[in-house]
Amino acid sequence: MTNHGTPRPDRPTSGVALGAAALTTGLMAGSFYVFACAVMPGLARASDRAYIEVMQHINDVIQNPVFFFGFFGALLSTGLAAWRLRRTPLRWWVCGALAAYALAFVLTAVVNVPLNDDLAAAGDPARIADPAAVRADFEGPWVAWNIVRAALCTLASGLLGRALVLRGRLAGAPAQAPYLDPAAGSSASR
Repeated sequence: MTNHGTPRPDRPTSGVALGAAALTTGLMAGSFYVFACAVMPGLARASDRAYIEVMQHINDVIQNPVFFFGFFGALLSTGLAAWRLRRTPLRWWVCGALAAYALAFVLTAVVNVPLNDDLAAAGDPARIADPAAVRADFEGPWVAWNIVRAALCTLASGLLGRALVLRGRLAGAPAQAPYLDPAAGSSASR
């Protein structure tokens, strides 16, 4: 931050937090996007039992440190970036990104994960009496809410990208000269 004029986001730790937020949020936007445009449309072509079996396997293996790095990391790093940049012109971009990602995070926890749990509870697809009903209860809502969270993560990623661009511009801007500071009045040398 400069001594005069608008606060600047020139602390290295704010840049690291903002970069980490952009990276992890981008990873999550990409993950949900791939499900929306490739994984789920591909699975839509499968039989009911195959669909259930593959989704059960995906839901099992996705719970791993690599996924959790992005999933929790996006929330934590964006929150940290919002805190570090709270007194700068970037705060609105980062807080907007935090709000969008937090909503996607909550949707995952209250909609998609319970749907995944219900699908797991259905048991072995070979033994399900009515796999079409199990699939119907899962597929439509899961796909729709995944599209919403993909859009929210993409929005958050775009807002963070904008914040990075603006941070670069602000960090490269020269500090305001004391004689240009309106608060200096007539005491500043001219």
